[in-house]
Amino acid sequence: MLTTNLLPSSTAWPKTASDTAFWTILTQTLLPPYVNTCRWFAGKARQQTGFSVQTIHSLLLPDGDVSFLLILEASYADGVPEHYLLPVSFLTKTGAEELAEIPQKGRIGELELDGQAGLLIDAIYDERFRQVLFTAIYQNQTIPQATGKLAFHRGKGLEEGDDNLTSRVLPVDSSNSAMTFGDKYFLKLYRKLFEETNPEVDMVAFLTDESNFTHIPAFGGSIIWKQTNADGSARPDVTLGMVQRMVPNDKDSWMQTGDYLNDFLYGVPQRMFAIREDVFDKVELLGKRTGEMHCALYKPTREGEPADLAFAPEPFTDEYRAFLIKRFEDLLERRYALLIDNYTKLDPLAQRLAWVFMEAKEMIETFIADFRTRPLDSLRIRIHGDYHLGQVLATATDFVIIDFEGEPESTITERKIKHSPLKDVAGMIRSYHYAVSAKLFNSTETDNLDPDHLQRVSDRWFYLIRDTFLDAYLDVFGAPHPLFKNNSEINFLLLIYLLEKAVYELGYEISYRPAWVKIPLKGIIDVVREIEKIRLSDGHSVPDVPMLQTGLLQTKGA
Repeated sequence: MLTTNLLPSSTAWPKTASDTAFWTILTQTLLPPYVNTCRWFAGKARQQTGFSVQTIHSLLLPDGDVSFLLILEASYADGVPEHYLLPVSFLTKTGAEELAEIPQKGRIGELELDGQAGLLIDAIYDERFRQVLFTAIYQNQTIPQATGKLAFHRGKGLEEGDDNLTSRVLPVDSSNSAMTFGDKYFLKLYRKLFEETNPEVDMVAFLTDESNFTHIPAFGGSIIWKQTNADGSARPDVTLGMVQRMVPNDKDSWMQTGDYLNDFLYGVPQRMFAIREDVFDKVELLGKRTGEMHCALYKPTREGEPADLAFAPEPFTDEYRAFLIKRFEDLLERRYALLIDNYTKLDPLAQRLAWVFMEAKEMIETFIADFRTRPLDSLRIRIHGDYHLGQVLATATDFVIIDFEGEPESTITERKIKHSPLKDVAGMIRSYHYAVSAKLFNSTETDNLDPDHLQRVSDRWFYLIRDTFLDAYLDVFGAPHPLFKNNSEINFLLLIYLLEKAVYELGYEISYRPAWVKIPLKGIIDVVREIEKIRLSDGHSVPDVPMLQTGLLQTKGA
């Protein structure tokens, strides 16, 4: 317990919602030290200037008691405030058995309210609160509040007869909170809140309820705060939680790929190159499921039907190109500077790759300029946005795709921007490249092998797997398909997204894992080689832009 001193108030717990003084005292005493111990609070490293309770939602519990959903504002010396969801319950000392079951991380502090001593807790550890949330979703309830209303929406993934399931809190600490119901459903409560609906909920609900894509944990429902202004006018909806079906799985695809690579690794020191057939089968299946996901997200507007603007396909507009180019150019400048500052810390192979990357600067800039003006008839849609092997669960015979929140470092608005689905494809291709490179360059079995030889072996495995995945992916769509005008556009767009992804990865590796810098650098060089091929095939190379300095990449004999 965070304090042994009772914080007194003459107000009974159910009536504290209207007691402004009570919450002011709470945000000055118990809440700051508690919130700063929570894994979900992202403001620990910032200079805090205080907390305040902005909004209080009330939920009536089955026994007549009440829990509150607090919208907590954290203010800082610099930057904009952040908003967090903190549900709270008050357990009196008479419920000694209940109190004993509350873990330390759920105990906010002791209170004395209207003469009753008790413990203020995070309400996710209150079984009554968990049941009220789930029942409200199951029954599609709308509960009016002082500011707007809480809308509980039931999705197709929630089955009849499942309205009264036992629940528990998952012990894993993360940026959100997770509860299970009957070990069949998974309720995620979002802690950090945004003035927009959560992209994950939008995506999972659309794929389950609108497209019937079955290779995700099915959408069971959501909790939305429908805000209103003082005059009753609507404000943006805020997502508070989502229910999905739980999926039995052995491991994620990163771990599964690592297992396959262990088999491959054993043969490398003996100069044996062998990939099991079932590896190709799994890669093909994942390529197919990825294509099916993107087909499910492609929903053109039909004549006579209202357009779903959030998911309607869009062309490559000038605005989109400018957004992507600006982000890309900023990224490139920061990465060039990082490489120059850290060049001497790199191993010889990474230094060689870094030199070629820096020598190719003008060629990359010309390629980006080409993206600004090149005619493109392919379309953009909502995509997964953070797609890699760790986002795919491996079941006994298939795959389940998870975590549709998008790029963690992007704003909520940016995560909803439509891209070519090839951005997801690029993410998965880069993930396969990481899997083989990390395995071969960081295993004791290969410690004494020539790095240049390891690079060639790594490349051979990667190119086979990449082509297997990409072929299976494109086979799903057939040709022609509105998302991809032709092979020329597919190749060009895939290079754009592969280059962006590899350049992004480079910053992390330089800062945190210098021994891995060669992995994104090799990915960048592979893309630059393909850019050079496009320049030559287009027949309009810019004379002042030098060709790739391939002489710097010459390796020693195998």
